[in-house]
Amino acid sequence: MSRFVVEQNDVGKRLDVFLEEKLQQSRSHIKNMIEDDLVFYNQKNVKSGQKLKLGDVIECQEFEPKELDLSPQNIDIDIVYEDDDLAVINKPQGMVVHPAGGNESNTLVNALLFHLKNLSSINGVVRPGIVHRIDKNTSGLLVVAKNDKAHISLAKQIEEKSCHRYYLALCHGNFKEDNGTITTHIARSKKDRKQMAVCPDNEGKIAITHYNVLQRFGDYTFVEFVLSTGRTHQIRVHSKYIHHPIVGDDVYGVTDKFKTNGQLLHAYKLELTQPTTGERLTFEVPLPQYFSDILEKLKRMQK
Repeated sequence: MSRFVVEQNDVGKRLDVFLEEKLQQSRSHIKNMIEDDLVFYNQKNVKSGQKLKLGDVIECQEFEPKELDLSPQNIDIDIVYEDDDLAVINKPQGMVVHPAGGNESNTLVNALLFHLKNLSSINGVVRPGIVHRIDKNTSGLLVVAKNDKAHISLAKQIEEKSCHRYYLALCHGNFKEDNGTITTHIARSKKDRKQMAVCPDNEGKIAITHYNVLQRFGDYTFVEFVLSTGRTHQIRVHSKYIHHPIVGDDVYGVTDKFKTNGQLLHAYKLELTQPTTGERLTFEVPLPQYFSDILEKLKRMQK
């Protein structure tokens, strides 16, 4: 971990500018580090535009960007929609979105490089076109930018909450309320840096998740989640926080009787504005078969 103390000549600088100079990395790389909560400003996660003050302490768990020779791979993917600016993909459970340590091939990015002629470059060579992510073992919709102008527009829509993302999940337990909102702050877990955790309000970043109960099955509840923010593992962490972890989640969940290959969490609906035409677009995909089969089993058990 690198550690810096702000000196007089750096007072007033933006955090991302300061780290760009100190670490000799690109601004996009620094931004990704900050968004991935790998940067701590006085032991807190803050935004890229944080202004520096004398004596402040900045710690970074930076990594050297590995030069990857990303190869297009002819992997079947479900392209729900495509135009000159964007593509909407229905990602299967088990597929990693972009290359990272231990996963440098067979990712969605490798497939995109084969199937699409153009991808935005804002997120660098490792994450071309990737505007937002969903976890490896979460299935469903995500939007991909095919040029930088579209990428900026889509990222702004997510930031301003005009891009709406809806999820379906099967959770343990019986929800007390039919609907509600979970509002906390989320940061990297201090016990396990690979996990996220709810933290005090003066730490981490605010995370807001809305939920609506769709069907109750006694010891299980079928729920729709709607994101107002998009923190890493947000729905999974919030489900654990309210004592209703998602079925099949081997990180934040509990042991259950269903043999799943990951959490029963599916990004089923996406609403966004087309960057060039301004047209409002809505996409929706059904539950994967393995998810539907478990719901049908629970329904039969209730009869």
